[in-house]
Amino acid sequence: MKFLIIADPALSMYGSLTPVLLLSRELTRRGYEVVVISPKVKNSIRERFQKQDVKIIDLGAQNLLFSEPSKSFFEYWARESLLSANSKRLKGLVDEGDITLNFSNTMIAKADVWYAQGPVHKTLESIACQLSMVYKLLYVVSEHIIKYLDRKLIRRFAKASKLVITNSRYQKEIYEKLGIMVHGVIYGPLDTEFFQPTTRRPREDYVLTYFGKETDYMTVKKVADKGVKIKAFGSKATSIVPKHVLNNPNIEVLGYVTDSELVELYSNALFTLFLFTEEPFGYVPVESMACGTPVLTYNKQGPSETVINNVTGWLANSDEELIRLALMLWKNGYPSVMRSNARKRALDFDIKKIADEWIKLIEHIRE
Repeated sequence: MKFLIIADPALSMYGSLTPVLLLSRELTRRGYEVVVISPKVKNSIRERFQKQDVKIIDLGAQNLLFSEPSKSFFEYWARESLLSANSKRLKGLVDEGDITLNFSNTMIAKADVWYAQGPVHKTLESIACQLSMVYKLLYVVSEHIIKYLDRKLIRRFAKASKLVITNSRYQKEIYEKLGIMVHGVIYGPLDTEFFQPTTRRPREDYVLTYFGKETDYMTVKKVADKGVKIKAFGSKATSIVPKHVLNNPNIEVLGYVTDSELVELYSNALFTLFLFTEEPFGYVPVESMACGTPVLTYNKQGPSETVINNVTGWLANSDEELIRLALMLWKNGYPSVMRSNARKRALDFDIKKIADEWIKLIEHIRE
């Protein structure tokens, strides 16, 4: 059995490429032939796939307007929605005899499954308030056009696929509201052999958080203002975080950290604070739990499906409740059993288990 996996531009190891990397690696380990196809592949990412014996094909679609991965993604999305420019490059590469899984929002292909990881217009809605003035103005002017194009593109993705699968129940509801029939949910996979506790005696002298496009920075600042010591990671932190957050004496901005450094940070934190405006699934909570560290987050969207309230973390229904919980946990701690609970919960998302779900689904399709 040969698997063909269609991916978004492989310019960063994070986001929609994470499940592609992990699933293709696991399928290869099980003896399947796997080929990944992407509009554009960064050299370092090509090497990462090759080290795992996964063949990856670069279609050579150059990003002309932006070099930063998240901005480039929207460029590739616009090309596909307006001109089908990316999918035209697939001609002759997709064989009906292959198992084709489309994990992309930027390249339509006739597929057994489209893995829908989130409408583009929803992502833009969630980050619009944090855009620079120029980009915010562009978004306001083009918002209705973007929504129209994205909804039209989503229908094309669904029509080209036998089944539509989402990465959370929250995501399933979003696509169903857009009129798309969703056939099931398969959560994002995690390498729990890599993300695991590094110590039996964590320091617990800080709270870890992530700084990214969808972070709720004002609430992070309010938590820090209460005296909670916070360490924040995220490669784009210095360019997108408000100065009054960067300059807060209780917030240490780490910027980019390696995966190994991140595991250490998760393992030694008192808890992970995950604040977001829009999060369909959320890798930060499951990574943290895999390292034995409970998560404080909102009782909504993807994280509310992965974090179990008062068992592997805490789910707050408002900013006020979250701030109160953060301060209480900082001062009083929590039962140590929650660390082992968190690790056990993360195993539900291990790539081996998730790969089993994919194989079972494919066998059902091809019966």
